[in-house]
Amino acid sequence: EFTDENFDAEVLQSDSAVLVDFWAPWCGPCRQIAPMIDELAAENPGVKIGKVNIDDNPSAAQKFGINSIPTLLLFKNGEVSESFVGVRPKAALQEALTAASS
Repeated sequence: EFTDENFDAEVLQSDSAVLVDFWAPWCGPCRQIAPMIDELAAENPGVKIGKVNIDDNPSAAQKFGINSIPTLLLFKNGEVSESFVGVRPKAALQEALTAASS
């Protein structure tokens, strides 16, 4: 779980690629992709994967212009390298993670 307080240290200053899932508990599609995010985390030990609850952490969401959820941002070297809005196929996310971690 990433928060407004730890976002810079955990995501922007990370040496590894980081996939951030911006979500909210009331968002049906967010809950739908949660198991897939957990699978990706288990299958990609070289990538840091975490979630930001936008209700509890509005600053991080505002900073990156999150207008709809779920939004997944892939960070590399502190910069957004890819973004995915809405429910996306696991294969597309895996491809991006593989490219970012190599």
